Amino acid sequence: MRKLVSIVLTVAMLLATAACTGGPSTDPGDEDPYSEAALRYGQAPVPHPDVTFQPDVVLVGGGGRSIRSVTADGLTWRLDGKAKHADDLAVGKVMFVTGRGVGRVLHLEREGGDLLVTVGPVTLTEVIRDGTFEKKGVPLDNPVVYQAGEPSWANPEEADAAVTPSPTGRFGKSAPVRVAPAVPPPARPLQPPPTRNREVQTVAANFSTGVSFSDGAEISYHYDRDGLRLIGRVALTFTSPSADFHLDVRGGSLKRAELEITGGFGIRMSFQAAIQNGQNIRAVLPIPVEAAFPIGVVLGVPLTLTIGQTLKVTTAFGAKAGSINGSGEFSLAGKLGYGYANGTFGPKVTTNVQRKSSITKSLHGVPVGVMGLLVEHRVKFDVGFNAFVFKAGVYFELSTACGTTMGSALGAVATLGSHFVECRGVGLGVWARYGVGYSILQPVVNVINKFLNLINVKPINAENRLGPPPYRVWSKEEIDPPNTKICGTPQPSAD
Repeated sequence: MRKLVSIVLTVAMLLATAACTGGPSTDPGDEDPYSEAALRYGQAPVPHPDVTFQPDVVLVGGGGRSIRSVTADGLTWRLDGKAKHADDLAVGKVMFVTGRGVGRVLHLEREGGDLLVTVGPVTLTEVIRDGTFEKKGVPLDNPVVYQAGEPSWANPEEADAAVTPSPTGRFGKSAPVRVAPAVPPPARPLQPPPTRNREVQTVAANFSTGVSFSDGAEISYHYDRDGLRLIGRVALTFTSPSADFHLDVRGGSLKRAELEITGGFGIRMSFQAAIQNGQNIRAVLPIPVEAAFPIGVVLGVPLTLTIGQTLKVTTAFGAKAGSINGSGEFSLAGKLGYGYANGTFGPKVTTNVQRKSSITKSLHGVPVGVMGLLVEHRVKFDVGFNAFVFKAGVYFELSTACGTTMGSALGAVATLGSHFVECRGVGLGVWARYGVGYSILQPVVNVINKFLNLINVKPINAENRLGPPPYRVWSKEEIDPPNTKICGTPQPSAD
C-alpha cells in the first residue's frame, strides 16, 4: 500500500512539474523551426555547455512569444516587459531574443507593459565567445520568404547621382534620381508575417519589383517616370542547392570558417530601356525581401541560412530619345564558397562558364545617340542569425554586372558612309565577396542614421567585417563589329 501511494505521489509530482513548465514541448531548444511561432520571429537561444556567450549578451526568455512586433526597418522590437531577463537589457548590451532578433541595444523605452528596444548591428564574435558550429547538407529547397514591408531604407533619400554618357559611353554626373521621402519615425510601419509563396511583389527606390525564389534568386523590375522607362529581369539560377558550413570561435576570435553552396549556378537576364526627353539615373535598390532556410538550434544557438538581393541600375543615354533591348543566359559555376584558417582566406569556386544565349547578338533598339545600360545584381548567402540589413555570421556574396552599349545609328552612318553598321558592346563581370561580419549598403546606413539622430543615438557603421577584397570570378567583353571604338562599353567593376 505504501509503495502504491509513493508511486501515485511521484506521478502527481511529475505531472505538476510538467504543468508548471509547460512540458518538454515548450522547451525553446526543441521547437520546430518551421512552427508558426518560430517562423514569425525566429527560434529562441538556449544555454548549452559547449557554447559561451559574451558577458554582455542578454538571452531574453520566451523567444517569439516575448515579441509583440518589430518595425519594418528592423530597428525597434516591442517586447513583453515581463519577459524573463527583459529587465537585464540596457543600452550597450546585446539583446538576443530569437535568431532574428539580435542586436546591440541603442535605445530603450517603456510603453505600458511593453519594452521598446532599438538595436544596431553586431558581429558573430560580439555574441559568441566560444563555440564550434557545423552543419552539412543544409537543403535550400523549402524557403520561408520574409518581407520587410515598407522600410524607409528601401527608398534611400540619398541615392547615387545620376549619370550622362560621354561620346564613348563612359559615365559622368547628372541629376539625382527622385525617391520617396523616408517614413517619419512616429509612423513607422510594422513588418508583415512571412509567407511560403516563392514569388512576391514589393517596391524599392521608386521601382516596382518582383522577387522570386522558384529556380534561383531573381528580381524583376519596372520603372516608368519622367520620360524614362526600364523593364527587366535578372537572376542567379541554381538547381537543388545545398550548403555546408563550419564555424569555430575561441576567446572571441575567429579560428576557422567555411561556407560552401553547391547546386549548379548560372546567370539569366533580360532588359528593355527607353528614354523620351528624360534624364539618366543611377539607382540603388535594397530589396526588402529575403528567403530564409531555418537550420534549427545548433548547440543552443538558432541558425538560419538567408538569401538577400540588391539591384543597381544605371542608364547612360547620349540622347533625349532612343531605346535598347537585350537578353542572355550562361552557366557560371558548380560551387560557390570560401574557407578561412590560420588567418588566411581562400575562395572555393568551381567555374564552368558556358554561354546559352548571347546578350551581344540579342541587342537591338533605336540608338539615336550612344545608348548604355549597366545592371548589377548582388546575391548574398548568410549563415548565422538576425535579419535583413543586420546580419551576423559567415557570408558569400556574388555580384554580376552587365554593361551594354549600342553606338549611335546616326554616328555609324556619319562614320561609315553608306555602309550602315550598328555597333554593339557588352561587358560582363562576376565578383565574389566573402567573410565574417556585416556589411550594410551606404544609402541604407544613411537612412538608418537619420532616424537614430532623431532619438539622439550614435550612428552605426556601414561595415565591421573580416574578409579579403572582392575576388574576380570571371569577366568578358565583346564588341560587334570587333574594334569598333564608338561603342565604349560601360565597364562593370567590383564596387
